[in-house]
Amino acid sequence: MSMSTCDVVIPCRDEAAALPLVLAHIPDGWDVIVVDNGSTDGTAEVARSLGARVVTETRPGYGAAVHAGMVAAEADYVAVMDGDASMRLVDLVPMLDIVRSGGATMAVGRRRPVGRGVWPWHARAGTKLLAAWIRRRSAFPIHDLAPMRVSRRDDLLALGVEDRRFGYPLELMLRAARTGWTVREIDVAYDRRAAGTKSKVSGSVKGTARVVHDFAKVLR
Repeated sequence: MSMSTCDVVIPCRDEAAALPLVLAHIPDGWDVIVVDNGSTDGTAEVARSLGARVVTETRPGYGAAVHAGMVAAEADYVAVMDGDASMRLVDLVPMLDIVRSGGATMAVGRRRPVGRGVWPWHARAGTKLLAAWIRRRSAFPIHDLAPMRVSRRDDLLALGVEDRRFGYPLELMLRAARTGWTVREIDVAYDRRAAGTKSKVSGSVKGTARVVHDFAKVLR
C-alpha cells in the first residue's frame, strides 16, 4: 500500500529541459510518476535524478501514457498534468482537497494565461470547440480539456477509458458523465512551456487539428 497522499502522473515525450522546473516544488507527501512515451532527449534519466518514478510506455499517444501511469500508481488519489512546465504542481493541491472532501468526483483545471502570447490562437480555438463538445455531450460545466485533474484511482480505472491518443480526455468525460460523476473546474495559471521543448498539440496548427480529429473519432 502506497503511503503517498496523491500520485501525480506526468506523460512525457522529450521534456528533459522542462522537468527540473516541473519537479522543483512537489507537495509534501506526493509522489511523481513520469511516463516516458518515446523520448530521445534523456527525459527518463532526468526524471529519475529528480526523484520521480519512471514508467516506460512504448505505444505512442497521450492516452497510452496516462493509462500506463494510472496502472502504475498506488495511491488512493491520482492527478494528471503535462510535463512542459506551463502549469504548476502546487495548483493540484486545491483540486485534491475538493475530491477528498466530497465536493466532486473529479476536479479539473481551467487554464488562465499569465501573459500575452502564452496560448496560440489555434490551440485556444481548438480548446474552445472541444470543451463545447464536452459540455454538450456530458453537461459538465467545463471550459477546458482538463489538462490538470484529480480523482480517485479506482474510480478512474473503473471507467474503462479505451482511447489511447488525444481523444482520451473526451472519452473520460463522457464515461464519467454516464457513470454519474460530478466535476468541478477551478482556474489554474498557464505560462509558456519551458525553453527547449515543443508542444505536440499547440505547437502547430497540425497538432491542434490532430487533437480535433481524435476527439471526433470518440464522438462517432
